[in-house]
Formats: sequence, C-alpha cells, structure tokens
Amino acid sequence: MVCGGFACSKNCLCALNLLYTLVSLLLIGIAAWGIGFGLISSLRVVGVVIAVGIFLFLIALVGLIGAVKHHQVLLFFYMIILLLVFIVQFSVSCACLALNQEQQGQLLEVGWNNTASARNDIQRNLNCCGFRSFNPNDTCLASCVKSGHPCSLCAPIIGEYAGEVLRFVGGIGLFFSFTEILGVWLTYRYRNQKDPRANPSAFL
Repeated sequence: MVCGGFACSKNCLCALNLLYTLVSLLLIGIAAWGIGFGLISSLRVVGVVIAVGIFLFLIALVGLIGAVKHHQVLLFFYMIILLLVFIVQFSVSCACLALNQEQQGQLLEVGWNNTASARNDIQRNLNCCGFRSFNPNDTCLASCVKSGHPCSLCAPIIGEYAGEVLRFVGGIGLFFSFTEILGVWLTYRYRNQKDPRANPSAFL
C-alpha cells in the first residue's frame, strides 16, 4: 500500500511515538544515573529532567493508544498538545542558538546565583570556586580548597563549554521540534482517513 494510505499513516505515527517513548525513558534514566553516581545533587535539576521525561512519556502513550485504536478524541488532544509543545520548544531552541557570549554569561550568572546545589556540583566537578570572584569565607567543595592549591574561577571554565552546550541543545531541540510538527501533520491526516475495517465506533 502506498505511504499515503491508512496503514502507512498508522505505522508512521506509532513509530514516532515509540521514538518519543525511548527518549522519555532515556531522560529519566540519565537523571537517575546522575543521582546514583553523585554527579548531580540538585533535586531541582533532577526533578525538571524527570518531569520532562514523564510528560513526554504520557504524550507518547496517548499518541500510541490513539494511533492503534484510531481514537478520534485521543488523536485530537494529542495533536493539540504536540502543537503547543512544538511552539514552545521551537522558540526555546531558537533562543539557545541566538544567544551571544554576553547573553550567555548573564544567563549563567543568574543560574549560578539561584541554584546553590547545582553550584556546589559545578565547583566539585570542575574543581573551581566562585563565578567571577571568590570569597574565602564562602563554602567551596572543590578539591583545590582541600589541597591548599589556588583555585580557578568557574566563569571562564563554564564559558568554554557554554556555547557548545547551547548549540547542541538548540540543535537537538530544533530536530525534535520538526518531528513534532511532522507528528501533528501525520495525526491530522490519520484522523481524516477512513479505517478500511469500517469500524463505526472508531469515530465515536
């Protein structure tokens, strides 16, 4: 059967939602791995990653059930939610790619000042203390403090990777935003195709 047919639309939609399911489980697994190995101690960061993973899993589950059963209501809500996610994700991805070095520094400094646990993780893992300056009276978990060696500031070290990380995040976000608009189009087409099994209850 040609790809414009009912079966192909159904299979493509199922495959797309299986991809979303794998990504959601990967996000949850990465968050658990970071906590388990002590790489991340910030419950806020881990909570956000796990929440995104669960949200994506639920969306994929709704889309998968709607695609398998050709359920019009589930497909409609799936299409609307996916469209809203596309708008938000596309905007955030473009913002990540458009930030210059000065804006990146301001964003990093705001995050540094508002997340104490993440700040401690960065200082411990990158072996640095302070963002642009360091007060000896402040707490720093870097190994350089314990050994008595002079510690580097964290801003230059983070700045080396910030641009690459933002470009990577923006690129991944753009890729998945286009898969989301593809999912919206597939769902719209699939909803308006007649089931060859001619099941009258599929449109109830």
